[in-house]
Amino acid sequence: MRILLVEDDLTLGDAVRTHTSRQGHAVDWAKDLENARACLGTVQYGLILLDLRLPDGRGIDLLKELRAKREAVPVIILTAHDQISDRIAGLNAGADDYLVKPFDLGELEARVHAVARRYTAHQVPMIRLQNLQVFPSERRIEKDEGGELSLSSREWAVLDALCARPQAIVAKTQIEEALYAFGAEIESNTVEVYVSRLRRKLGHSIIQTVRGIGYRIAIDDQQRP
Repeated sequence: MRILLVEDDLTLGDAVRTHTSRQGHAVDWAKDLENARACLGTVQYGLILLDLRLPDGRGIDLLKELRAKREAVPVIILTAHDQISDRIAGLNAGADDYLVKPFDLGELEARVHAVARRYTAHQVPMIRLQNLQVFPSERRIEKDEGGELSLSSREWAVLDALCARPQAIVAKTQIEEALYAFGAEIESNTVEVYVSRLRRKLGHSIIQTVRGIGYRIAIDDQQRP
């Protein structure tokens, strides 16, 4: 998942980015509102970690802007202000969760997964891929004949990008956006490597290559609108 971290505290920001990246997410770190807005205007994010007090303004104003534009991206507020009024204001502005600094990185990881599950379950509760049932919010794949398949975090990131648009061709660059943060060195064959791994696990015919453009997921015909 591509995550935007909006945090001006260098020590905390580095710790959150490092820990979250190790969980397989691509993390862009904006240290003020100006850069956060620039990131949001460039890439579609799966989650935002948002500090309330920033050098050039209030994080809650950015949250209100997003909700006013009907942007449904989930937002977890990170703040040092443990005031009930701040929590209420953040939740009323459209935040999905709230963490007070200092917090344990393990708790942050759990909150990220919980919020992501809620959104994914609402959008795509289950996807049928031939003899497989994919439950994106639970990170679980069941085989009709019994048993489950296990995917790495990056394999899930690629599969999520494809399943989010089951009728459409997903460009290679769109999949790269799910895997890499800004400034990361992109290896030319990374997408091909993870698509190959997914085919070995899911079945070679499930992910179709559209030469020169990208990839398409072969969902069950009964799920097509």
